[in-house]
Amino acid sequence: MFFSQAGARPRMWEASPSEYKKWVEVFKACDEENKGCLSRENFKVAVVMLFGYKPSKIEADAVMSSVDPNTSGILLKEFLDIVRKKKEAQLYRNEIRHIFTAFDRHYRGYLTLEDFKKAFKQVAPKLSERIILEVFRGPQSPVIAPLQKHLLLPPPSATPSQLSFPPCS
Repeated sequence: MFFSQAGARPRMWEASPSEYKKWVEVFKACDEENKGCLSRENFKVAVVMLFGYKPSKIEADAVMSSVDPNTSGILLKEFLDIVRKKKEAQLYRNEIRHIFTAFDRHYRGYLTLEDFKKAFKQVAPKLSERIILEVFRGPQSPVIAPLQKHLLLPPPSATPSQLSFPPCS
């Protein structure tokens, strides 16, 4: 389940028929007035039902601002697209977390240079140590930057006492 290219973005993901059916059922259950669309509050309830958390005001604002202003809420097609994108992002974060955990052999919540060297020796044995050092130390690196963004990794200058791994979502 590892991406084949460094910095690769999530691939298009397709829901299984049963998962798709569940999303439609949640939409219908949250569309209390059978208007064919979800209000802001009903959308929040749907997210809780599907993902187990209440969306923040910022997330709800972002979703509602993307809705067609000629409708009174989120239509089923829009809802399914939003849920698919959220699921893709969730799978991508889980994959990044899985890769990080594979590199963090001592479960410290951060990667040392030695962890990096061992990991790269396994996946790219011919890669020079200079490049490994560049990847490890370079905050603008195409490998490190996505990890820092998605896993909230601290900059390379952080001391071990400042390092921690975010809790699972």
